[in-house]
Amino acid sequence: TMSEIKEKVVPEEKKPKKPVSRSAKAGLQFPVGRIHRHLKTRVTPQGRVGAAAAVYCAAILEYLAAEVLELAGNATQELRVQRITPRHLQLAIRGDEELDSLIKATIPGGGVIPHIHKTLIKKKDGKKKGQ
Repeated sequence: TMSEIKEKVVPEEKKPKKPVSRSAKAGLQFPVGRIHRHLKTRVTPQGRVGAAAAVYCAAILEYLAAEVLELAGNATQELRVQRITPRHLQLAIRGDEELDSLIKATIPGGGVIPHIHKTLIKKKDGKKKGQ
């Protein structure tokens, strides 16, 4: 009968599902829950922020961090060292036009970008002075 079939299909004991973080659901490394909490405390008095806003914000932050770290990693490889320093971050950010316009902050320990203005460079002429 139908009642017997229904009873066999339903498992007797269901295992409780393991909690899955919103970061894992979105396929991100950055913490969606923590970003959502910070958005709620800062945005409005009522603290109403959509769930997708935190995921989107976390995705943007993760992308920017990955971009900067990739460029800084390339700078370390060029200099044949293993560790990323503030100097490498500075070279990476200032070397990329879009990141340079986005990040206006001073990086402590970053130094300056090597640049000599063309008017200061001596021209190598075969002529001597006075001729």
